[in-house]
Amino acid sequence: MSQNPKFHAFASLHVPGDPVILYNAWDAGSAKAVAEAGARAIATGSASVAAAHGYHDAEALPLELALANAARVAAAVDLPVTIDFEGGYAVDPDPLAANMARLAAAGAVGCNFEDQIVGGEGLHPVERQAERIRAARAAVGPDFFINARTDIFLKAKQDSHDAAKVDAALERASAYAEAGASGFFAPGLADLDLLARLCAASPLPVNFMAWPGAPSAADVAAAGVARISHGPFPYKLAMKALKEAAEALYRG
Repeated sequence: MSQNPKFHAFASLHVPGDPVILYNAWDAGSAKAVAEAGARAIATGSASVAAAHGYHDAEALPLELALANAARVAAAVDLPVTIDFEGGYAVDPDPLAANMARLAAAGAVGCNFEDQIVGGEGLHPVERQAERIRAARAAVGPDFFINARTDIFLKAKQDSHDAAKVDAALERASAYAEAGASGFFAPGLADLDLLARLCAASPLPVNFMAWPGAPSAADVAAAGVARISHGPFPYKLAMKALKEAAEALYRG
C-alpha cells in the first residue's frame, strides 16, 4: 500500500488555507463525471451511496454492497478515492480492522471514520474510539488516509455550538491523532470563529462539510480548513434535477 503514489498525492492535497474540494460522488458514473469536471480526488458520501441503492444511511447498505461499490468507484477513475465508511461496519477492533483492510484492498486511499454509535445513541468514548482508530491503522498500513470524524457538532443544534464543544472536539482530535488518524472531520460546525479556533489548535488537518447556506469556501479556507466536502448535497441536487426534468416531460 505504501508504494501507491495516490496515497501521498491525496495526503498532499490537505493544505490549511488552501483546501482540497471534494464534490461527493455515489457510484462509478457520478465519480467519472466529477473527475471530468476537474476534481483532484474523489470522495463518496454514505447517505448518497445508500440512497442510490435504495437504502437508508447508517450502515443499512450491506457491507458487501458498500465494498463492491467502493471498488467500482476506484476502478472508474485515475484519481485517489476516499470512501465514507461510516463506523466501519463493526464496533469491536478486530472485525473493524478486517473491514478496513477489505476497503483498502478495494482500491480506496482513505476513508471517513466516524465516532457516533451507528444505530445507537451518542458518541463512542474518546479512548474507545482511539482504540478503534489504532486497530484501523494497523489494518490499512501507514499511508491510508483515515479521516476521523466527530459528530459533536452535527448532533447538536447550531445555536448550542460554543467554545466548550470546540474544546471537546480538540480533545478528540488529539486522541485520534495519537491513535493514527490522518485528518479530522467536524461536520456541522459553521461558526467561522469557532472553526478558526478548531483549525488553529487541531493536530490534524480539518475537514469542513459544505451545505446550502453554509459559509463560502473562501471564508472557511480563511479559517484554516484543509478539506471541504459536500456530503449528500450533490446527490440531492442531481435527484432534484432528474425529478424536475421527468415532471416536465410527463406534464407535457
